[in-house]
Amino acid sequence: MCAEMLSIVTVQRQSKIPHLQSMLTCLDETALKFARVWIPDPEEVWKSAELLKDYKPGDKVLLLHLEEGKDLEYHLDPKTKELPHLRNPDILVGENDLTALSYLHEPAVLHNLRVRFIDSKLIYTYCGIVLVAINPYEQLPIYGEDIINAYSGQNMGDMDPHIFAVAEEAYKQMARDERNQSIIVSGESGAGKTVSAKYAMRYFATVSGSASEANVEEKVLASNPIMESIGNAKTTRNDNSSRFGKYIEIGFDKRYRIIGANMRTYLLEKSRVVFQAEEERNYHIFYQLCASAKLPEFKMLRLGNADNFNYTKQGGSPVIEGVDDAKEMAHTRQACTLLGISESHQMGIFRILAGILHLGNVGFTSRDADSCTIPPKHEPLCIFCELMGVDYEEMCHWLCHRKLATATETYIKPISKLQATNARDALAKHIYAKLFNWIVDNVNQALHSAVKQHSFIGVLDIYGFETFEINSFEQFCINYANEKLQQQFNMHVFKLEQEEYMKEQIPWTLIDFYDNQPCINLIESKLGILDLLDEECKMPKGTDDTWAQKLYNTHLNKCALFEKPRLSNKAFIIQHFADKVEYQCEGFLEKNKDTVFEEQIKVLKSSKFKMLPELFQDDEKAISPTSATSSGRTPLTRTPAKPTKGRPGQMAKEHKKTVGHQFRNSLHLLMETLNATTPHYVRCIKPNDFKFPFTFDEKRAVQQLRACGVLETIRISAAGFPSRWTYQEFFSRYRVLMKQKDVLSDRKQTCKNVLEKLILDKDKYQFGKTKIFFRAGQVAYLEKLRADKLRAACIRIQKTIRGWLLRKKYLRMRKAAITMQRYVRGYQARCYAKFLRRTKAATIIQKYWRMYVVRRRYKIRRAATIVLQSYLRGFLARNRYRKILREHKAVIIQKRVRGWLARTHYKRSMHAIIYLQCCFRRMMAKRELKKLKIEARSVERYKKLHIGMENKIMQLQRKVDEQNKDYKCLVEKLTNLEGIYNSETEKLRSDLERLQLSEEEAKVATGRVLSLQEEIAKLRKDLEQTRSEKKCIEEHADRYKQETEQLVSNLKEENTLLKQEKEALNHRIVQQAKEMTETMEKKLVEETKQLELDLNDERLRYQNLLNEFSRLEERYDDLKEEMTLMVHVPKPGHKRTDSTHSSNESEYIFSSEIAEMEDIPSRTEEPSEKKVPLDMSLFLKLQKRVTELEQEKQVMQDELDRKEEQVLRSKAKEEERPQIRGAELEYESLKRQELESENKKLKNELNELRKALSEKSAPEVTAPGAPAYRVLMEQLTSVSEELDVRKEEVLILRSQLVSQKEAIQPKNTMTDSTILLEDVQKMKDKGEIAQAYIGLKETNRLLESQLQSQKRSHENEAEALRGEIQSLKEENNRQQQLLAQNLQLPPEARIEASLQHEITRLTNENLDLMEQLEKQDKTVRKLKKQLKVFAKKIGELEVGQMENISPGQIIDEPIRPVNIPRKEKDFQGMLEYKKEDEQKLVKNLILELKPRGVAVNLIPGLPAYILFMCVRHADYLNDDQKVRSLLTSTINSIKKVLKKRGDDFETVSFWLSNTCRFLHCLKQYSGEEGFMKHNTSRQNEHCLTNFDLAEYRQVLSDLAIQIYQQLVRVLENILQPMIVSGMLEHETIQGVSGVKPTGLRKRTSSIADEGTYTLDSILRQLNSFHSVMCQHGMDPELIKQVVKQMFYIIGAITLNNLLLRKDMCSWSKGMQIRYNVSQLEEWLRDKNLMNSGAKETLEPLIQAAQLLQVKKKTDDDAEAICSMCNALTTAQIVKVLNLYTPVNEFEERVSVSFIRTIQMRLRDRKDSPQLLMDAKHIFPVTFPFNPSSLALETIQIPASLGLGFISRV
Repeated sequence: MCAEMLSIVTVQRQSKIPHLQSMLTCLDETALKFARVWIPDPEEVWKSAELLKDYKPGDKVLLLHLEEGKDLEYHLDPKTKELPHLRNPDILVGENDLTALSYLHEPAVLHNLRVRFIDSKLIYTYCGIVLVAINPYEQLPIYGEDIINAYSGQNMGDMDPHIFAVAEEAYKQMARDERNQSIIVSGESGAGKTVSAKYAMRYFATVSGSASEANVEEKVLASNPIMESIGNAKTTRNDNSSRFGKYIEIGFDKRYRIIGANMRTYLLEKSRVVFQAEEERNYHIFYQLCASAKLPEFKMLRLGNADNFNYTKQGGSPVIEGVDDAKEMAHTRQACTLLGISESHQMGIFRILAGILHLGNVGFTSRDADSCTIPPKHEPLCIFCELMGVDYEEMCHWLCHRKLATATETYIKPISKLQATNARDALAKHIYAKLFNWIVDNVNQALHSAVKQHSFIGVLDIYGFETFEINSFEQFCINYANEKLQQQFNMHVFKLEQEEYMKEQIPWTLIDFYDNQPCINLIESKLGILDLLDEECKMPKGTDDTWAQKLYNTHLNKCALFEKPRLSNKAFIIQHFADKVEYQCEGFLEKNKDTVFEEQIKVLKSSKFKMLPELFQDDEKAISPTSATSSGRTPLTRTPAKPTKGRPGQMAKEHKKTVGHQFRNSLHLLMETLNATTPHYVRCIKPNDFKFPFTFDEKRAVQQLRACGVLETIRISAAGFPSRWTYQEFFSRYRVLMKQKDVLSDRKQTCKNVLEKLILDKDKYQFGKTKIFFRAGQVAYLEKLRADKLRAACIRIQKTIRGWLLRKKYLRMRKAAITMQRYVRGYQARCYAKFLRRTKAATIIQKYWRMYVVRRRYKIRRAATIVLQSYLRGFLARNRYRKILREHKAVIIQKRVRGWLARTHYKRSMHAIIYLQCCFRRMMAKRELKKLKIEARSVERYKKLHIGMENKIMQLQRKVDEQNKDYKCLVEKLTNLEGIYNSETEKLRSDLERLQLSEEEAKVATGRVLSLQEEIAKLRKDLEQTRSEKKCIEEHADRYKQETEQLVSNLKEENTLLKQEKEALNHRIVQQAKEMTETMEKKLVEETKQLELDLNDERLRYQNLLNEFSRLEERYDDLKEEMTLMVHVPKPGHKRTDSTHSSNESEYIFSSEIAEMEDIPSRTEEPSEKKVPLDMSLFLKLQKRVTELEQEKQVMQDELDRKEEQVLRSKAKEEERPQIRGAELEYESLKRQELESENKKLKNELNELRKALSEKSAPEVTAPGAPAYRVLMEQLTSVSEELDVRKEEVLILRSQLVSQKEAIQPKNTMTDSTILLEDVQKMKDKGEIAQAYIGLKETNRLLESQLQSQKRSHENEAEALRGEIQSLKEENNRQQQLLAQNLQLPPEARIEASLQHEITRLTNENLDLMEQLEKQDKTVRKLKKQLKVFAKKIGELEVGQMENISPGQIIDEPIRPVNIPRKEKDFQGMLEYKKEDEQKLVKNLILELKPRGVAVNLIPGLPAYILFMCVRHADYLNDDQKVRSLLTSTINSIKKVLKKRGDDFETVSFWLSNTCRFLHCLKQYSGEEGFMKHNTSRQNEHCLTNFDLAEYRQVLSDLAIQIYQQLVRVLENILQPMIVSGMLEHETIQGVSGVKPTGLRKRTSSIADEGTYTLDSILRQLNSFHSVMCQHGMDPELIKQVVKQMFYIIGAITLNNLLLRKDMCSWSKGMQIRYNVSQLEEWLRDKNLMNSGAKETLEPLIQAAQLLQVKKKTDDDAEAICSMCNALTTAQIVKVLNLYTPVNEFEERVSVSFIRTIQMRLRDRKDSPQLLMDAKHIFPVTFPFNPSSLALETIQIPASLGLGFISRV
């Protein structure tokens, strides 16, 4: 621990980096409290602490507070009194460039690297010109092709540090400076050197722009398994350590495309072949061979387990965990095959390697001290000789003997066992080294290119500084090489610093930097270590001990860098630039000699195995120094310059050069190569020895940083002016420190004035031409001043805002208090008024209440008196009445008692009967109820209830009604009984009255009174009995009523339950239906979305295929042009258009027979000797097309044969007709010729008149505005109209002649030639022969067209019938298959299958019927259209006949010319042109048209309208050849224009608009109902009548897609340079984000200079694009798609750069981005494009900006971020959080725990692992139908187009 502390202090002393004491010149001595410093620590190397007490000069102890919470007294060194290193401000921690740190020292570098590596997961960091790469031991997604594209073309300081940035800088400097480049990758074993070199080569292959040559990189990568197997081995530090160095030169041609590569190797560790330390292995290839020993082809090698061989078992670790040597062997063999190493050579390599293993098992036995032998028939040696093809006895002899040659004779001397063992090992090492060289030579041959190399980029993957417990000759050579590289590195850094100072005209002061030239001199100078080693090797009895003594005698105490260990006489210590290293002398001489006995080599050269002597061929030649290195490589492209001429013995002398001498020469050659190139440095750091991902061991890191020269770079930078700012950046950052009066128009003078006030010591800064240079610590001081100023401003703002808030709060409280007082006082007043009202009301209530109480008491008493009187009087009267009534009733009872008894008996009997009936019915009802209940419980009953629920309810209701009726009947009977009883009672009363009347008579019979009384008693008893029975009956009736009611209630309850169940079931059914509907709707929506996505994907795939096709087509054209230029002799009369090699099938469908016959020879006329390198996809497409053309040719040939047969039959029929009309036809032809000659004569006269008028007249007369010119033009117009009228008259007369011809009988017209001659004679005078001839010709044409249409219809019918027969056969086969399948199924499945099949069949039939119906509808519409046209023509003809010609004139009078009145010309919206003018039309309208003039002066889409009107005329003429030719020429011409001017936005936009308009016209006027519904009646009349151009519409749609993609590429090329500068770098809101220190790798300034793009530049460009598209009349929907694509490009490029730039990830930059996005959204609103979907494409960028601004501390913040950033992937969110960097001290970094929380919350999110957005993605484009309201007949053709040869029809 003490030693480590001492070494750290020593480094501090040597570095001379500013410490805390340097700040005393800038800060108050009392202001150092709470300053943060670094102090040494034995565990963490450096520890952070904070001052608890102000430092005063002279203090020996500093009171510090550590970060872990402890206090510490730090004692200063009493000798140096150096203070601890100061910490940088937090805003500078984590910078991309270490030179941007204000304090440059070891702890700051270490801390910055650790923060970036651990917290931000960033493995790359700049340190001036060095890229520091820390091995993450984890696969990172930062090496994809999207990352390569992002770094391509960027400045090195603009993007985050990356190996791609270094590669891009090298590539750019190679192309710009025309100078070769080198990338030097160094580091410890396991630090990632090979991977970094591989990624650099991958970058070059990707950006070189040559797809065909990119396999060079694949070949280089394919060489990796070979080189790793023969050159890598397991060590204690790395399982795959490279045991050699390599320098790969990647060659480029003049266009900077990769053409080849060459590899040089250095210092192969040959000793590993024969010796491995503990836990190490030999080279991988040996273990791969042993693992594959059981393969049949390896049986002859006689290998086995690796533990069986001496050369593979010494390390005791033959297996690497996680590595399958057998699989690695397969990879090695596959790589050999890819690089062209044949199977025989591969087996030869394996034979030699197996022989080396067997040679290692050869044992020796000692005869005596000076000789040894090999046992006879020694198996390992036998196998070795057999594999090598050498003689056993000879090899056995020379392994135990050696030859000594003197001047006179030669001796053969035996050698000892130890010498024989060493000789065997030396032979094995020599064989392996030669084999290694041979393999490298073959790899270079595979990578070599025949093309001349223009420049190269070298990638040096070389070992770093090494120090082990035991360091031998290999470590000495490695460290010697690193000393040379470090010297070159120091000189380069020093040179760059000097150039920078001189460029800025800063006074140059010599910087004291560590020069390791003394160490290099110690090693390589005369009498240096290598020189003494070579001298000792020449001594006959030289040993390691004698060499060590010579070293001690020569250098000990004479060279400060050479030391001797205290406890050893066989070692020495060298003070290297990185550290002290102790080397053990043992083995140095042997390894340096690399002695191999010549006799053994001769035995191997005499081998019968052909490959073995090849390895030793170079031993016979004089070779360059580099070829004799331990790696044995002769560089292919490097030069040993001058051939030496000397003695013949010189070869032997050079052959005996030592390994050290060879290595020194190769190292000098390497340094020459590096010095002739521009170097770029990559230093790889191994963060820990345990390969843990993202684990940082500070001790190991510091050790490597010291060794690789990074700290030396820091020291050189810190010694001068490490911090550098441009004047504009300084002004922008520190504007807050200036007063308004200090700000001048001259930024340079302003900065000077401010700095003189802020920093008093002028030595702390210097002013350059463009930059201000600061010494270390000054930027931190300025940052402190800035932070203090901002903090004071914040406090002032907080004070003001808090005062304003409190005043607002006070005013609100005062207003609330006044309001409350007002309401309380009002409430109190209302309460008092209410009290007064209540008091008055209470007095009134008391008055009336007292009156009411007294009056009520009086009324009660009076009423009580009256009631008592009435009750008393009533009581007396009732008593008298009762007495009379009793007497009267007694008489009546006696009279009626007997009758009543009889009736009572009858009633009792009836009641008993009824009761029995009721009981029986009740019993039956209970049984029925029980049965119903049982049924109700059963499932079947439940089903029945559900089936007939309504009926059951009705039945139950009827039962209830019947029971109610029975109840009513019983009640009526009971009422009748009561009525009878009442009548009997009345009778008894009447009898009683009669008895009272006869009472007097009864007095006489007093004797009968007693008997009557007895009878009355009996009657009373009977009455009581009757009453009891009546009561029983009533109780029974009540009980029955209750039971009935209970039954009714039960039934009602059951009914209610059933209704509830029914309602529940209905509700459930409704709910299920609703759920099913919702589910189906959701599924439908999801399926719809999925279908839309699939449609978009398919559309995108199709459009990508179109894009690929267009690219291949252009490539084919380019290749054809190149071949044409190479031939120089084009074939006469042979021209090839784009359509000839277009692979769109639709372009060939309409090609005619002639075009096909012309196309085929044109393809065959190409010279066969030209071999154009076409892609296989294009070749397959062409082959398919040829097959289709052959089939079409066969169909055409069959049709031609049928037509020839028809022509022959028609000729035979015509020959049978009488030859009567010959004279007539001759006369007609003569007359027609005369008319044509007269017409030509008139045209010539008219042209001559025009010419004469234009030549002879004065300019003022012939000017367009002159009166004579107008008169002539009016006359010309009238003549033209007259000519049109005459044409119409001719048509009318022709129709009349046709009608006359049809009216006359054939026999009268074709039998008598004399009559015809007379008619001709009559018509001759009248001038009507031409009209008759034209009418006859039209009739023949009409008949011919009808015949052809009839023939076609018959053929179509026959074809349809054949198709039906075929479909019926297929249906029959399908039915049979289905029947066979159904028979194998069970009955239930058979029924379901048959039903399913029936449903399918019916569905198919319905679809077929629907298709037939649609076809019939189309046919009907077409026929109706034709019928309308024909009806209109017939109507016009009839009107013309009625108006102009009477029937009498036709029959009696001779025909004479008719004067038809002139009518206004009615144009049909068609344009007529001649066939020979087609090329002229295409040339003037497409090829030579200037979009700018057309867009500004004429109607949008005019070329499309003109072309369509020409197509309409060709369709009107039924000329398919003309239609086809015009459309093909149009498409090819548009392609030609876009190929020629494809980079011009206006041209591409113009033709995209016109192509879409042409496509819409073809749809609008196609006659299809879906496209006609928006047309006017006049537009519907202009529909195409003869041709269906649906397939040409597809061709035009494909062309429009290609134009759209080209438009997007043009947009991207224009916008891409603006996006990053305008959206990210430029400060739209000035002053929000200051510029941070940038270090040596200067990034692009965010201040808007003259050439800098801003957001306004982007908006202006968007306005330009939009205005151009609108001027060209582009469809609004298409404009929306273009805008959406533009915004996607802007968002994707901005977000990608944000994800790759740590300096852009801050709160203020997020605010800038959101403001910029809002400006873009405002632009969308201004253009009414908010519904275009463009805003949604910016959503990832918006969310990234919001992510930069939201809080990032708590779990709630994490939840908010996860819910907010749904458009960003998890990788993007984590990347932004890792890159987040505070710009001011008020911001805080994102903690690692918070990022892990985000990752945990997002771990279930399924999104793409890709980090960057695909900026090249193009959304699939659609062309919605957009009909035009413009009437074709109103379109005027401007003269500026030069289309005077076409005329309106």
